Amino acid sequence: MRIGFTERALLSTLLVGVLCSAPFAQDETKPEKKPGTIAVFDLSKTITDQPAPDDPLFGTIGAESLLALTTRIEKAAEDSDVAAVVLLMGGEGVPMGQIEEIRQAVDRVKANKPVYAHADSLTTGTYALMAGATRLSVSPTGDAWVNGIYGEKVYIRGLLDLLGVEPDFLTCGSYKSAAEMFMRTSASEESAEMTKWLYDSLFEALKDRIASGRNVDVAKVDEWIDQGIYSATSAQAAGLTDAVETLDDLTNTIKKEHGAVLTFDKSYGKKTGPNLDMNNPFAAFQLWGQILSGPSQRRSTKDAIAVVYIDGPIMLGKSEPSAFGATEGAYSEPIRKAVGEVADDPRVKGIVIRVNSPGGSATASEIMLQAILRAQSKKPVVVSMGSVAASGGYYVACRADKVFANEATITGSIGVVAGKLATMKMWNRIGVNFEAVERGKKSGILKSSSPFKDEDREELQGWMDEVYGIFKGHVTSGRGEKLTKPIDDIAGGRVYSGKQALELGLIDEIGSLDDAINYLAEEVQLKEGAYEIRTVPRAENFLEQLFAELSPTKEKDDKRLSLSLWSQVAPVLEGIDPERVAMLRAAFLQLDYLQHEKVMLTIPVMKMIW
Repeated sequence: MRIGFTERALLSTLLVGVLCSAPFAQDETKPEKKPGTIAVFDLSKTITDQPAPDDPLFGTIGAESLLALTTRIEKAAEDSDVAAVVLLMGGEGVPMGQIEEIRQAVDRVKANKPVYAHADSLTTGTYALMAGATRLSVSPTGDAWVNGIYGEKVYIRGLLDLLGVEPDFLTCGSYKSAAEMFMRTSASEESAEMTKWLYDSLFEALKDRIASGRNVDVAKVDEWIDQGIYSATSAQAAGLTDAVETLDDLTNTIKKEHGAVLTFDKSYGKKTGPNLDMNNPFAAFQLWGQILSGPSQRRSTKDAIAVVYIDGPIMLGKSEPSAFGATEGAYSEPIRKAVGEVADDPRVKGIVIRVNSPGGSATASEIMLQAILRAQSKKPVVVSMGSVAASGGYYVACRADKVFANEATITGSIGVVAGKLATMKMWNRIGVNFEAVERGKKSGILKSSSPFKDEDREELQGWMDEVYGIFKGHVTSGRGEKLTKPIDDIAGGRVYSGKQALELGLIDEIGSLDDAINYLAEEVQLKEGAYEIRTVPRAENFLEQLFAELSPTKEKDDKRLSLSLWSQVAPVLEGIDPERVAMLRAAFLQLDYLQHEKVMLTIPVMKMIW
């Protein structure tokens, strides 16, 4: 029997239907594939605020930026192949602001999948971070020092007296205590009052974070902290942790819960180095080509949110980079240039200024702020505050369209400090004399031989008052009716936590850098996944710094920190008490900055242990 065209078409359709229906029927009964990755994050490694450069050979290695870390953690929350997240903690502390932002990312993961945390040792701060996990365990020989916050301020007036050095400093604002470490042997009444309200606020925020993580009330957290010191066993018995186990035990627990066939990815979400065929004799040239071309030659065409980092003491001019690192500080010239570039870039739709700075040069702070204001006339600018954004750090932030801070951010300190060290008595003790030659009535106003004359002090104070007035004017212009008190009741050098700053109207919202970026993206109507985050100034890797150093057109800058007085003191003390020596170093750094910047917007040196 012959089959016609119509019959053949009908038969083909039936055969296709039969053949295609079988796999679909099999798929309905096929077990669903389980997620096979456990994302592991080691929080005991150094976490920087500003992004570190990628290694040209191996990708992201060593220190990692806070934004990169939280982005990787949040990526794991949405990744369907990730069954769970593991957080590992050694014994090192984590800055308070970082604790808050990492904890926020962890909470987002915990809303979707379990988070396992394991520590060898815990402090109050690291416990506040790890307490947010679904399950928290400690090594059998580990411990937990959940005993609160301890802090110190350093005062070197006694040392200066021994050396025969006379400090002479002026301030604007009775709470502006940055100069007290040079002028006094202990805190003033105003400084002690300010320290009390600051620590009270930070401590309450820390306890709230522990309570929410462990699902207990704050009274229970007070009980835990009052006892303070725990072995791994007693911490579990008290309810601070869930288990005492080795890392291998935790691995077995996770496998029982999520299946034996799992990949524990310790580099989840990290960038890798270039893919090169090393059997190819030209692979080395390919590598050098990738390094020398640089990211600037591969600029993306996607829309972007730019994140400009002001990280470290604020200094005037520019640093001198080298293959072995740059002079520490946030310098006005590269930041002014970076803000101007992203303001003019049509692909950049908004700018986030990330401030993690105790302040510094008044002039540099004004240069940065003016660059931000110019950018603001072209596109929206918001600020995200890190662990500290005080004095000059608040100066550059106060006029943004919106200001975010963490609850534990140290901010405010609206005031001015200036002064010098009179060293003639010290030189006389060792038989050294200097003979001055002066031309001009005020030529020796900053000479180190003697304190200020009365008329010089009056003139210097008038100049400082002018800078102080400009500072307060910026705050009132930027914050306006948001301020809940008169500016003079908020300023005067008073330092606040982020939570207190919110109550006073100095900031707009408690939130992380990620929150600031998401807010800005929504404001400029950028959809998730449709834009990139562009970091500026871009961190240069070792080889880029090396070639910049060897470049014959590179401008040299002699602004290096001398720290001559510090270099005499440090060798004697460093091996005895390293933490307090670090505070002394910070104090002498401020003295060194004053050699370059005569009026400073900075805060006192403080050390907090939690």
